[in-house]
Amino acid sequence: MSEQVDITDYVDSESKQDSAWVEKRLGEVFNSIYSGGTPKKGVDEYYGGNIPFVKIEDLNEQKGEGVSTAEDYVTKQALEETSTRAFDSGTLLLTIYGSLAETAIVQSRVATNQAILGLWDAEEDNVLYVRYAIDNSQPRLESLSRQTTQANLGKGIVKKHKIPIPPLPEQRKIATVLYTVDRAIKNAEAIVDRLERFYKGLYQSLIPRGVDHEQYDNVRILGRNVQIPVSWDVTTVSEACSEIIDYRGKNPEFSDEGIPHLRNINIERGEIILDDLKHVSAETYDEWMTRGIPQEGDTLLSTEAPMGKAAVLPEMKFSLSQRLIVLRPGEQFDNRFFAHLMGSPFVQKEYEARATGSTVKGISNYNLQEVTIPVPPMKEQEEIAQRIDETLDVIQINEQEVDRLKRLKRGLMQDLLSGTVQTTDTTIEVPEEVAQYG
Repeated sequence: MSEQVDITDYVDSESKQDSAWVEKRLGEVFNSIYSGGTPKKGVDEYYGGNIPFVKIEDLNEQKGEGVSTAEDYVTKQALEETSTRAFDSGTLLLTIYGSLAETAIVQSRVATNQAILGLWDAEEDNVLYVRYAIDNSQPRLESLSRQTTQANLGKGIVKKHKIPIPPLPEQRKIATVLYTVDRAIKNAEAIVDRLERFYKGLYQSLIPRGVDHEQYDNVRILGRNVQIPVSWDVTTVSEACSEIIDYRGKNPEFSDEGIPHLRNINIERGEIILDDLKHVSAETYDEWMTRGIPQEGDTLLSTEAPMGKAAVLPEMKFSLSQRLIVLRPGEQFDNRFFAHLMGSPFVQKEYEARATGSTVKGISNYNLQEVTIPVPPMKEQEEIAQRIDETLDVIQINEQEVDRLKRLKRGLMQDLLSGTVQTTDTTIEVPEEVAQYG
């Protein structure tokens, strides 16, 4: 888990904004503000060079980090003969089309297209602090863009945009605090990424390889040879389930409150996520839920858009959306294992092989019942489910840490960048990663 980071480590929460704070327009902070351009497509002399050609999607992929790479590269000739422009390290990039007011700082020389402004030559201020101040004012910039016909940010709007500017030593301290939290967020996200990769590898090794087996049988499923442990059996979904409840078709009429209504988006990693819920009235529920009532321990499976997400149902009353099927496994299955099995990449391949539809692929109730699945001994099912669940628990704990750090950063930005909380009387060592920007 990431190191704990707290606002009280850095600031005096009783302080108020100092009179030395001023508001500056970005055109006053930076002596130079220019947009890039796109070299003409199809001209070989312009593309394939060694200068990264940064577009919005490149900036978004490297969000929170310095920009130094891109999907496309241009040549020196493109810089000399077209409207594209190169920006050196330390330049602040700001998106003005599409995804508005996203920022990044150039780490090594790049070129940009016309959707990105480059802001550089800030003689008096710390560019990293300015970047955080712009990020904090992003909603205001977005509202200014809506005052134009095309909902873009023109260079004129950006140059006139005002941000709060404290004395330079305070800027560096504020930037250090926020940079420290950003680094903690990045580390926590890296842990989650590693755990996600471990989880996927664990999933694929346990289903259908099992736990500590040495002997395997070849089983033919939909034209492919699959190896499963010799102690495992195989069956079909139809034979495995004591009941299958299908509510696919159309959705019921929703209401502002009432009984929760589950949709595809409420299934995530074998769990029901009670966020972004729709609701139905009690009357609608009684009219709608006539094909069978789901029970605690049933598996909820999405049959399209996306296909193959599965979760164990908790003990609660809810209605079901289209594209969802309830599977009630028989006594030969552990409920948790069955849900993990039905959502596994191994079984997903069978869904895809049996799916129909041209625009959106989905699996019908009939084809779903014909899907072949392995049946490990009960004790091994429980062990597999436990291993997967324990890994998911660790992922969830670390995701909560990422969320905590992001909430902390939002609070710090609001307090520090408004001057409500100051670092003036706090000793903060400014690292070179911050000091290099002014």
